[in-house]
Amino acid sequence: MTSADAQRADAVYAKLLARVGEGWVEPRLDRTARLLAYLDDPQKTYRVVHITGTNGKTSTARMIESLIRAHGLRTGLFTSPHLVRFTERILIDGEPIADEAVADAWDEIEPFLALVDAELEADGQEPLTFFELITVLAFVACADAPVDVLVLEVGMGGSWDATNTADGDVAVFAPIDIDHAARLGSTRAEIAEVKAGIIKRGANVVSAHQDPEAASVLRRVAAEQGAKISFEGDEFALEKDTVAVGGQMITVRGLAGSYAEQYLPLYGAHQGRNAALAIAAVESLIGDGGQMIVDDVLEQGLAEATSPGRLQLVGTEPTVIVDAAHNPHGAAALVTALEDSFDFEEWGVVFGAMGDKDIAGTIEALLPVTAHLFATEADSERAATADEIADVAEELGLRPTVHPNIADAADAAREWANEGEKRAVIIAGSIVLGGEAIALARIEGWKAARMEDDA
Repeated sequence: MTSADAQRADAVYAKLLARVGEGWVEPRLDRTARLLAYLDDPQKTYRVVHITGTNGKTSTARMIESLIRAHGLRTGLFTSPHLVRFTERILIDGEPIADEAVADAWDEIEPFLALVDAELEADGQEPLTFFELITVLAFVACADAPVDVLVLEVGMGGSWDATNTADGDVAVFAPIDIDHAARLGSTRAEIAEVKAGIIKRGANVVSAHQDPEAASVLRRVAAEQGAKISFEGDEFALEKDTVAVGGQMITVRGLAGSYAEQYLPLYGAHQGRNAALAIAAVESLIGDGGQMIVDDVLEQGLAEATSPGRLQLVGTEPTVIVDAAHNPHGAAALVTALEDSFDFEEWGVVFGAMGDKDIAGTIEALLPVTAHLFATEADSERAATADEIADVAEELGLRPTVHPNIADAADAAREWANEGEKRAVIIAGSIVLGGEAIALARIEGWKAARMEDDA
C-alpha cells in the first residue's frame, strides 16, 4: 500500500460519506440494479452465499468465508459496519481489500453514477445512498479480484436490501429477533417475511433455530421458491461444546455427516452454534444440498476463523474484552459466554449504544455480570448520550458513573478492575463503540508485550 493509494481510497470513503447515511433505508432495489446493469452486473460473475438474521450473522459469515477459502477457492466477504477502517467491510481472500483496488473499482462506477442519480432526481427520489453504493463497490471489487464465491451479509432486512440485487446460491438465516421494528415490523413473523426475501428460486436454505412464527414464514417462502430448507435442531446441530484454551472444542452434526472434536478459536456456545450453521451452509454450497467437508479442510477453516469485535481480547492487566452486543438477544449470549468461558468474579461494563436501540432491554440482559456500569457514548450522531444511558441504568437499580467518551470510560473501568481481585472489563452496546475501543487499545498498548507477540 502506498500513501497515494491510501489517499485515493480515503477520497472514495469521503464521497460515500457525503451520501445519505446507511441508517437511512428506502424499500427499493431497482436503482441499485440499474447502476449494476450499467456495470454489466458484476454480482452475477461468482457464486453467492447470502446471509441475514438479527444476531450472529457477521460471525457466521466470517466462518463461512474461512471454510470456503480452506477449500482453495478465492473468496470475497462483504459485511457491515466496520470497526476501524471502511476497507474491513470488503475482504478478499480473508484480508481487507487493498486501497488501490477500492479506488480502481470506484473509478469504474463513477462515470455511471451521475446517470442514475439524475434518473432518481427526475423521479423525485433521493440519490443513491451510502449503503447502496458501498454494496455496488463490493460487487465490482469482487468481480475485479476475481473471486469464486462472495459471502454477502445483508445490511438491513432482506427483500429490499441493496445486497438482494445478487442471487444467493445459498440463503443463510441467523437467529431472527425484534430489531429495527420501525422498518421491518413489530413481530418476528413480520420481520421474517422481509428477511425471507433473500430466498431465490431453487436455492439451498439453512437456518438457525427460529421462533415458531419465524420458522413458519421461512418454510412457506422456501416452498414457494422451490428451495430446499434445513433447520438447526432438525437437519443439523451443535451436539457438544467444551471450553478450550483460546476458544472451544465443538462436535457438530452436519447435513452430510458428523464432525467430532473440532477446535474453534472463539468463545461462547453461541459461536459454536454459529459454526454449526456455517458448516451446514458450506456443505450446501459445495454439494448443492449437502456434501461432507473433508477433515483437514474443516480443521483449517475453523482454526482460521476470526470474529473481530465479538468477545475480542483487547487488553491484559487488566483483561479487557470488546463485544458488539447491541440488543437484548446479543447481550444475553454475551452473559452466557462470559460466565462459561472466563473465571472472573466481577465485570465492569463500559456501555454505549445507539439511541434507536433497546437500551433498557440490553442493559437488563447484562445485569447478571454487571458489578459496575460505566455509561459512555460513541462518536456518532445516532448515539444516545452518556447521561441518557446512566438514567436507564439507574432505573434498573444500578449506580453508574458517567463518562463523555470511550477514552475516559475505559480509563475509569481499567483503574476499577486493577483495584480489585478477579475483576475484568467488558466493552459493549455498540459496534461503533467497539471499534473505537479496539483502536484505542492499539494506540495505548493495553495488551502486555507477550500477548502482542502471540496475537
